[in-house]
Amino acid sequence: MSEKENSVVEQTDSAIDENHLIAERRSKLAQIREKRQAYPNNFVPEDFAADLHNKYGELDKESLDPQENPAKIAGRMMLKRVMGKASFATLQDSTGRIQVYLDKKNIGEEIYEEFKHMDIGDILAVEGRIFKTNRGELSIHANSLRLIAKSLRPLPDKFHGLSDQEMRYRQRYVDLIMNEQTRKTFQTRSKAMSALRDIMTENNFMEVETPMLHPIPGGAAAKPFITHHNALDMDMYLRIAPELYLKRLIVGGFDRVYEVNRNFRNEGVSPRHNPEFTMMEFYAAYRDYIWLMTFTEEIIREIAQRTLGTQTLDYQGQELDLSKPFERLTIVEAIVKYAPEYSEEQLHDEAFVRDQLRRLLGAEADSPVLARAGLGALQLALFEETAESKLWNPTFIIDYPAEVSPLSRASDDNPDITERFELFITGREIANGFSELNDPEDQSQRFLAQVEAKDAGDEEAMFYDADYIRALEYGMPPTGGCGIGIDRLIMLLTDSASIRDVLLFPHLRKEEEIK
Repeated sequence: MSEKENSVVEQTDSAIDENHLIAERRSKLAQIREKRQAYPNNFVPEDFAADLHNKYGELDKESLDPQENPAKIAGRMMLKRVMGKASFATLQDSTGRIQVYLDKKNIGEEIYEEFKHMDIGDILAVEGRIFKTNRGELSIHANSLRLIAKSLRPLPDKFHGLSDQEMRYRQRYVDLIMNEQTRKTFQTRSKAMSALRDIMTENNFMEVETPMLHPIPGGAAAKPFITHHNALDMDMYLRIAPELYLKRLIVGGFDRVYEVNRNFRNEGVSPRHNPEFTMMEFYAAYRDYIWLMTFTEEIIREIAQRTLGTQTLDYQGQELDLSKPFERLTIVEAIVKYAPEYSEEQLHDEAFVRDQLRRLLGAEADSPVLARAGLGALQLALFEETAESKLWNPTFIIDYPAEVSPLSRASDDNPDITERFELFITGREIANGFSELNDPEDQSQRFLAQVEAKDAGDEEAMFYDADYIRALEYGMPPTGGCGIGIDRLIMLLTDSASIRDVLLFPHLRKEEEIK
């Protein structure tokens, strides 16, 4: 029998065993229903596992025994040991685990007998007093115990390894039950988001909300999701970026705004990409991209400090030091540094750069987008192929070509480049920011160029947004704006290799397609 056939047999046997256990548990539930409400809603816990450990954990057995320290807790039973007239259970709540001790004399024969038939995964309500066992384990000596939610499906015995990866993402609720590290990841995410909002408030930014349904997609070069509004009888687009709406608020007189937002881009799924993802975009009037880089650096460093208590991280087995000043390189400087086989002189030869892209990309180098590209866009494509993945330490890549930066202000010294940067850490783009283009006539021409690119086959080129041009015509002050990829930042803070590890419910193929 082949390895594949063995795997199928094992999966079939496992399914049969699980179905048998589910049937047994349903039978137990039916018996409970005959006697009482199977899912009562009249118990409110007053204690949590972590708090009990913090309060009593350092006390010795003798200090606890003479005292009556009541505890009232609810949680999922993760372990169970039945030992004649006395038994143990381990309950897990949202904060951690604690042991429960039951003896027939104290809790009563009827409840004790019921406990013997309860299952791992059941949610129990327990009242009792705190004590320590002879082995020194903090425990609750139960005076009462009730089943308040029956677990019909058995928890997995083992929940790790590549074979379970799909299950972890698809059934995140089980992953959270079984894996403490998963719970910690999302607790870290929540803490980081709180820190981020605190930092923005401390720097006088106002949090706002802008539409997620757009009549025209804009604010980024990306392929949108399209939907239809029946009452208005018009196509609409899920937001690919909030940028143009946030800049309308700058026009309206709010000098510092930010939004923590969900964006949607109809693109591929990978360890770095999810079609639905979280960004934080912020805009500050009377600031430029130089100020933005400094402030973005401070945000990331401060989030790490407030969330983890350090600015030196261990990411995938390699040190990542956020405390040092972030490097700043142009696209050409980065290529020369990380792909030293190229000279700066060669990188300013358009024919040479195009030939190198053909060598690296094959037929893709002659796509409609690259076929129309000028030198700057070609340099950017070569950077992405040769240098981007090598930017382990935080590095700002600056001075992006104007042809790929339709919303960025052009440099006063060189109209072919813009006052724009992207921040890379561990080879991934973390942030994108620039001095905003606030000249309505220049912006109109840039939009028209994007329309031409779209007509030529570039699906990610922008639409012409006439209302945004109208807003600029009222006058927008000099402004700097930046977007930070929250999911990728959380990957760094939690040492996660895949974006799916930091999304509670990542998008996956249909379950039936992988069976």
